[in-house]
Amino acid sequence: MNIAIDGPAGAGKSTVAQKVAGQLEYVYIDTGSMYRALAWAVHHYQFSIEDEPSVSELLQNNVIRLVREHGKQAVFWNDKDVTGLIRSTEVSQFASIVASYGSVREQMLVLQRNLAKQGNVVMDGRDIGTHVLPDAEVKIFLTASSRERAERRWKELLAKGIQTDLDELEREIEERDLRDMNRDVAPLRQADDAVLVDTTGMSIDQVVDRILQICERTGESTQ
Repeated sequence: MNIAIDGPAGAGKSTVAQKVAGQLEYVYIDTGSMYRALAWAVHHYQFSIEDEPSVSELLQNNVIRLVREHGKQAVFWNDKDVTGLIRSTEVSQFASIVASYGSVREQMLVLQRNLAKQGNVVMDGRDIGTHVLPDAEVKIFLTASSRERAERRWKELLAKGIQTDLDELEREIEERDLRDMNRDVAPLRQADDAVLVDTTGMSIDQVVDRILQICERTGESTQ
């Protein structure tokens, strides 16, 4: 079966989705990293983030690849490994903007559906259950309080030696939530048939176990 995991920024989608995919021996597809790769390129090549046609053309003329290496997913912009370059706060903000462009999402939609055609995939993002894979057998909407999501991000940055303000991170997360929920194309929302999982106060392993239980029940009900 295909598993769609949606939710706002900082909800832990990527980490959880990777672990779920590993447990089930499914293919993991991180759609957020695809938008982040484009956002990195916009910043790196000094394109105007406001210029939708140019951003769309940049995506059209280049290749984003997701490669499984040493048990982890690597993200490539053409032949350049950008995995370690796409997690900055600035790239995160740019990613939210490029993801709001209809022409960009149309191109990404084709890429993402082609990746999912093989079946048995775990795909995470903002609109997977509502738009990219509306027929996914399991749909999860992963969320947490904005404060907890900011604290998680703050700890990640601190571990990398990056000092940042926690209150500022929370403000940026809340701004991104509003932008994602109110964009014209495929806004962030919980699919009608998605299971809500609030991860506030939960460990990663607890969240993974919860999702695996949902998958198990779904698998039993379809047999």
